Amino acid sequence: MLEDESLDRFIERFWGEDDDMEQSIETGTKRKNRNYKKSGTKDGEAAGCGNLQEYAFPPEEFFISPVRKKKIPRRTWISLIGFLVLMPFLLFILVHEYHGRKYLLFSLLIVLSAMIPFFMVFEGRKPRAREIMVISVLAAIGVAGRAAFFMLPNFKPVAAIVIISGISFGGEAGFLVACMIMLVSNMFMGQGPWTPWQMFAYGVIGFLAGILFRKGILKPKKLSISIYGFFSVIFVFGGIMNPASILMSYGYITKSSLLAYYISGLPVDLVHAASTAIFLWLLSGPMLDKLERIKKKYGLIESGE
Repeated sequence: MLEDESLDRFIERFWGEDDDMEQSIETGTKRKNRNYKKSGTKDGEAAGCGNLQEYAFPPEEFFISPVRKKKIPRRTWISLIGFLVLMPFLLFILVHEYHGRKYLLFSLLIVLSAMIPFFMVFEGRKPRAREIMVISVLAAIGVAGRAAFFMLPNFKPVAAIVIISGISFGGEAGFLVACMIMLVSNMFMGQGPWTPWQMFAYGVIGFLAGILFRKGILKPKKLSISIYGFFSVIFVFGGIMNPASILMSYGYITKSSLLAYYISGLPVDLVHAASTAIFLWLLSGPMLDKLERIKKKYGLIESGE
């Protein structure tokens, strides 16, 4: 693991910042050390104290700046309507017209549909490579996390990564990250007619996380985010995937089959929800703190203002 100062230098080189900024950082650090020497403090202690003061974690319950309640922008409402109308329409065609056979085509259509609202976030300006790369890295973390826990059925960090993405970069980014995670990871886990449904279910979780956080309903606290993750998996993911399983199996839904699938799928949903809450409890603090630092430092996507 890189120390704080080395990590900052690595990030500067990684994002392609000018050498002048690196020199200014080093100059400021040396000046700080000289001041500590004059006061009789050792070099190691001086550097340590400086780093702690500048990069110390916020209080335990807060790891990102508390946001004010904000008005939902028009593009978000357009995205919500698109997700709630276009995505179910695509899934309806997949089930009733193609009987699940063209799932790869519809998976790509869902990804493309999710990209349109995401690029609306930039409001006319050309997105920078660093902004796209952050989303790619989050998707890669979700794919790697799902593969790392393949031996534990339904114990996956996918929903946690999607929720963190939605909170940090907005609901549109959360939906896109969810689609990318499921499309790519299913190349290893197995593609099928369930892939578009999983993309849609996880995408709704990420999109709602972004909206609820922006409105101040979802608080920047471990407990609040973990509770949201637990219940969103049960009611949103389970609420979508259980009927989807019936459609993929029989092509139509009855009350008795719906009740049977919800009852039989409840233990699976509980394991999935519990794992999501655990991953959010462990990962939300450090990940959101680092993402917030990078987002503010480089002005990525949503500034949170």
